[in-house]
Amino acid sequence: MPLVNVFDYEELARQKLSQPFFDYIAGGADDEVTLRRNREAFEGVELRPRALVDVSHVDLSTTVLGERVEMPVLLAPVAVQRLAHPEGELASARAAAAASTIMTLSTMASASIEEVAEASDGPKWFQLYVHPDRNVSKRMVQRAEAAGYKAVCLTVDVPRLGRRERDFRNRFDYPPGVAHRNYIGEVELPPLEVESGQSALSASADVLIDPSLTWDVIDWLRSFTSVPIIVKGIMAAEDARLAIDHGASAIVVSNHGGRQLDGVPATITVLPEIVIAVQGRCEVLLDSGIRRGTDVLKALALGANAVLVGRAFVWGLTVGGEKGVTQVLSMLRNELELAMALGGCRSITEVDRRVVR
Repeated sequence: MPLVNVFDYEELARQKLSQPFFDYIAGGADDEVTLRRNREAFEGVELRPRALVDVSHVDLSTTVLGERVEMPVLLAPVAVQRLAHPEGELASARAAAAASTIMTLSTMASASIEEVAEASDGPKWFQLYVHPDRNVSKRMVQRAEAAGYKAVCLTVDVPRLGRRERDFRNRFDYPPGVAHRNYIGEVELPPLEVESGQSALSASADVLIDPSLTWDVIDWLRSFTSVPIIVKGIMAAEDARLAIDHGASAIVVSNHGGRQLDGVPATITVLPEIVIAVQGRCEVLLDSGIRRGTDVLKALALGANAVLVGRAFVWGLTVGGEKGVTQVLSMLRNELELAMALGGCRSITEVDRRVVR
């Protein structure tokens, strides 16, 4: 069967991966209400086609934090990508560079900051979970800056890890050779005993993520790094304003792909009120639920500067490594270009609220 969209890649990935690994990537928190809402909400946004517009050329290029990208689709931070493919984050970084877009490396990646920088010279951001010992995180940020990463993407919606019940049922654990490589040499990881009602990720999060963070963490980051700070995990207008007040250059409207607090709205639902609250004072990105180029267009129309995809590219990685990620990004690009053309938009700057109804 030919693979013609992201859902085809997901189905083939389901066949290739073991049940625990597939569930780890695909699953959400608790009853997975928010996981489903992310897709349902995109499906509920209608597009307005326009007629007789010259769309013989459609330009998808834009800038994100001053970085030119060939389409407004970036790679979200996804932990331990070697669960999906032996090359993991290295393959994803190369595919992002080939697509002229940005790759975001997770703190909990299965390849290190330096390994990924060596694998690809494309633009990269470093996603940060703050360790209880802030010196550990400070050194990671400094390593990323020295390796050429262009921004720090601070995740703020994981003071404690969400209840991912699929992982609990599977007693999910990492296979031999897969580890959080950025911590090697920084902190001694205790042996993790995965008990009933836990997973390897929840057990490691308990010791690697500081649950006491407040807004001054952005001020702390600003004190020693000059790269832009992106705050990821914003779902309330008040928090968007606080992020800006503390010096964020961009925010990511994100519910962590439905993996944290179950029962919260879809990101596309809260995007308009957050855009209004921001008033153009910082760039607004969005993730969670993007599976189609039409989803990207809807997010742009409702005020996002760009989107980040997570599971979508990981299904490509699972199926075909670097080539699979490249193909998924190409599919999303082609779908977005067609949707823009049928909506009468010749460039990203022409996408606005008139595209949706």
